[in-house]
Amino acid sequence: MADLVCEDLNMTFTIPQTGGVVEALKDINFTLKKGELLSVLGPSGCGKTTLLNMIAGFLNPTSGAVSLGGKVIDGPGLERGMVFQQGALFEWLPVSKNVDFGLRMKNTDPVESRELVEKWLEIVGLQGFGDTPTYQLSGGMQQRVALARCLVNDPEVILMDEPLGALDALTREKMQSLVLELWKETGKTIIIITHSVEEALLLGERLFVMAPRPGRVHKEYNLPFAERGLTESLRDIKKDGHFNEVREEILTMIWNMEEEIMGRV
Repeated sequence: MADLVCEDLNMTFTIPQTGGVVEALKDINFTLKKGELLSVLGPSGCGKTTLLNMIAGFLNPTSGAVSLGGKVIDGPGLERGMVFQQGALFEWLPVSKNVDFGLRMKNTDPVESRELVEKWLEIVGLQGFGDTPTYQLSGGMQQRVALARCLVNDPEVILMDEPLGALDALTREKMQSLVLELWKETGKTIIIITHSVEEALLLGERLFVMAPRPGRVHKEYNLPFAERGLTESLRDIKKDGHFNEVREEILTMIWNMEEEIMGRV
């Protein structure tokens, strides 16, 4: 079992102008089992993206360790795929060339590569768009390309940093459903960072609310809504009494954190 483990994780940054130190993360400890879906939210500056970047291998912790399947992460790796807020696509290339980028870097056989690209474009709902210039696609379609580009490399863990934040409400809802479908169909471990409480509730069977200064896991929830979202309308789930109860609890929690940051408490 390729469990993802964050153990005694701490991250500090030095401010070049003053020489001062900022504690971005402190004493982060959790284990994510293979196939689990985790959402993380909290006020700005609580270390959400820093945590994701350490799991991706873009940053090394000041102390502690992140490991996957018992192997310590000390840099980027093919077993971890990243989906960014803006997609980070090569917009001047056609869709297929964006999706197969990782395969080309691995010198995958061209025939196999074409088959994999076609497979994942169909799965994310972009069948027939392989030759389309990426810049011609809508924001939602570009995020589908980003998902296909990540999944075609068959990573064990998918890391998503505000992947739906720039989308309109209707497209965002459709993409949320797609994320849940991909989670169930692929059995991948997924971590999604979001500023939306509703999205965190819908897309996390586990949910971490992080507190800032220093960044830490303030409260963890185990939720039924992601599993329900596979068979029920997300709009109906958002009308559920339990959903709204937890939503209001978390909103109040984050509001109080923001007030404390602003010195109003």
